[in-house]
Amino acid sequence: MLHSDTRRLTYADTDPAGILYYASWFPKMEALWSDFLFRNGFRQDRSLAARGWTTVTRATQCEYLVAARLFDEIRLELRIGPAGTTSFPLEYRMVRLDDDALVSRATTTIVLVDGAQRAIPIPPDFRSRLEEWAR
Repeated sequence: MLHSDTRRLTYADTDPAGILYYASWFPKMEALWSDFLFRNGFRQDRSLAARGWTTVTRATQCEYLVAARLFDEIRLELRIGPAGTTSFPLEYRMVRLDDDALVSRATTTIVLVDGAQRAIPIPPDFRSRLEEWAR
C-alpha cells in the first residue's frame, strides 16, 4: 500500500436507506490521490506552470462488493500499477474497519497532458518516481 486514509461515512455519503451511495467513492478516491501527490511535492495546481504537464483521469472503474452504511469507518488504500507510455493506473481498496471487509475496489487510469490537453509521454523524472512508488 502506497498511501491510506480513514474516513467515517456521513449522511452525505449515503442514500435515503443509509447505504453508501455509489458515486460518493469517486471524490474520496481523488482526494486520496491528490493528498498523496501533495505530500510528495507534486502540487496539481502548480504542475502545468512548473513542469509543463498535469494529470487527468481518463477512465475509472469501481466494483462494489458489500454494503457500507452510515457511520461505518472505512480505510481507503492507494496503490500504483505499472506505467505505460502516457498513462498509469491507480488502484484503490476500501476496507470497513469493524470487520476488515473489502467494501469495494476501483481503478482509475491517469494520463499526463500538456497545456492543450494532449497526452504526452511520462517524463523520465516522474516515471522514476512512479516506478519507485509502484515497488
